[in-house]
Amino acid sequence: MTTILCFGDSNTWGYSPVDGRRYNAQQRWPALLSSLLPSDCLVIEQGQPGRTTFFDDPAAGLVNGNDCLVDCLKQHQPDFIVLMLGTNDLAASFAQSADDISQNAAKIIRKIQEITSLNKQKAASVCLVAPPAIVEVGYFGRLFKGGTEKSKAFSRYYALRAEELGCEFFDAGRVVNSSSIDGIHWEAEQHKKMADKLSIKLKEMLIQENNE
Repeated sequence: MTTILCFGDSNTWGYSPVDGRRYNAQQRWPALLSSLLPSDCLVIEQGQPGRTTFFDDPAAGLVNGNDCLVDCLKQHQPDFIVLMLGTNDLAASFAQSADDISQNAAKIIRKIQEITSLNKQKAASVCLVAPPAIVEVGYFGRLFKGGTEKSKAFSRYYALRAEELGCEFFDAGRVVNSSSIDGIHWEAEQHKKMADKLSIKLKEMLIQENNE
């Protein structure tokens, strides 16, 4: 089996902006990938609401993605990793620019490359995903004040980091839109769009890997 690890925050976990519940396996994008990829691909869902790159949040608890990464990689030993983090780093309390956040994501990728190269003959292939822009509305709008403009720059900075690190890049902002209901989560149809387009990217990565 080819193992694909989807590591991210609440939009990987499948948080619904409509009612705060988790979407079912026929709705959230990592689960939908399973039906769109070859049958020998195993998709592992590792999303956590509130997850950041390197920060813990008193309101959300232990959500530092870097801290739980090692155990996750050791447990699943993935061949491919889809990494989408950064939205929660936009919280005004963290005082991070879009460039800062992309650099945080880059540090995580370097860690992934280092750890996975020890477990296998070569490091796992990584696809760095730039999260879509957020909308400052309601509760999250206050929490993420100033985050809209920062998030609009994710695509540019994440693409630069992917090029520097020699990994693949996917711009989720070209595919999905954050909900106007809460400003940061995705409505169900957006998850389907994400799965459809990302599956094409992953199939290309699989072909490239098989040809090397």
